[in-house]
Amino acid sequence: MNSKKFKLVATAASGIEALVGKELRQLGYDCEVENGKVYFEGGLEDIARTNLWLRTADRIKIVVAEFEAFTFDELFEKTKAVAWEDLIPMDGEFPVAGKSIKSKLYSVSDCQAIVKKAIVNRLSDVYHRTTRLPESGALFPLEVALLKDKVTITLDTTGSSLFKRGYRTEKGGAPLKENMAAALVMLTTWRKDKPFLDPMCGSGTIAIEAALIGHNMAPGFNRSFVCEEWDWFDKEVWDSAREQAEKEADYNVELDIQASDIDGKLIEIAKRNAAEAGVLDSITFKQMQVADFTTEKEYGVMVANPPYGQRLGEEEEVRQLYREMGKVFRPLDTWSKYILTSDLTFEKEYGEKATKKRKLYNGALRTDLFQYWGKRPPRVKKENE
Repeated sequence: MNSKKFKLVATAASGIEALVGKELRQLGYDCEVENGKVYFEGGLEDIARTNLWLRTADRIKIVVAEFEAFTFDELFEKTKAVAWEDLIPMDGEFPVAGKSIKSKLYSVSDCQAIVKKAIVNRLSDVYHRTTRLPESGALFPLEVALLKDKVTITLDTTGSSLFKRGYRTEKGGAPLKENMAAALVMLTTWRKDKPFLDPMCGSGTIAIEAALIGHNMAPGFNRSFVCEEWDWFDKEVWDSAREQAEKEADYNVELDIQASDIDGKLIEIAKRNAAEAGVLDSITFKQMQVADFTTEKEYGVMVANPPYGQRLGEEEEVRQLYREMGKVFRPLDTWSKYILTSDLTFEKEYGEKATKKRKLYNGALRTDLFQYWGKRPPRVKKENE
C-alpha cells in the first residue's frame, strides 16, 4: 500500500476551490479544479502532507470508485465489484453518507443503504463471515455521490474538517471558519514583511491564520486525522510528514500583526486561541473601537469580517459601523483593505466604490469580499539603472 498511488480529491467551500488548486500547485501537485473540489494524485505521503498543509480545503478524500449506474441493481453490483478488503479490515466501521443531484437514483437513503449492503456482502464473502460484521474497529467514512448517472464513492482521510485546526478554545458570536479566514488572508496582497490589521478580530481567527502563514506553520500540525488509525497507513509516514513540517516552519521571522475588538472578553478569548496556536508573541491584541484606530505605518493590509446586520433592528447600528470604517480607513491610501460582508449597501455606507468584489460563501451565506487596493510602494532603483 505504501507505494500505491490514489486518485485524491480536496473538497472546498464554493468560491475558494481555485485557492485550494493554487495551494496544491505550490506544493508541487498537478491538479484539476472543479466546482467545490480539486482532483490530484498521490500516495500515503501525499495524503499526510496535504492534510497537514492545505489551509483552505475542507477534506482530503480517496476516490475509491467511479462508474455509471442507471438502476439500483447496477449500483449494487458495481459497488460489490470493488476490492473493499484492500481498504477496510474485518472490524472496520464504515458509515456511508450520500448525495444525489439530477440522478435517476434520486433517493439518497436508498443509495446509501444499497452501497452499504454491497460492501457488507463483499467483505462477508472475503472474511468468511456468516454473522454481522462487528464494525468495532477504526473508522472509514465513505460517501456515495451521484451526479446525473455517474457514481463516485470516496473514502475520507481527514475526519473532522480541516478547518478544525485545534487551537480554538472558545468562539466569539459568529465565528469565521479557520479555512475561510486563511482564504481571506491569501486573497490579499499581504506579505510577511508588511503590517497586517484585523480591527474587528472577534476570537482572533483571521490574525491567527495570518501568523500561521507568516511563520509557514502547517495548519494541521496540532491535530489528528482519521486515517492515522488505519492499519494499512504506516505511522512512520505521519511522523516523517510532521517532522518535515516542523523543519519548514520559520519561527524567527518578525511579524507585524495587529488585532483589535471593541469587546474585551473577545480579546481575552483571542489571546488564548493565539497561545494555543503557538503565535501569541506574533500578534498585538488590543481592546479598541474602530473609530479610535490610527497609524503612521504605510503599505499595510487590513482584513475585516464585520457584523452583517442579519438580525432585525441591527441594520442601522451596522451601517453606522461601516460609515466609521470609511472615515478611519479611506484616508489610509497606501493600505489595501478587504472587507467581507453580506450587506450589499456596504460601499455606499463606507463612502467609496470597491476596486474589486469577489463572491464567497461564509457557510451557507452568500457574501462579498469588498477589495480596496492601496497605492503601490515606489520602485527602488537599482544602482546600475
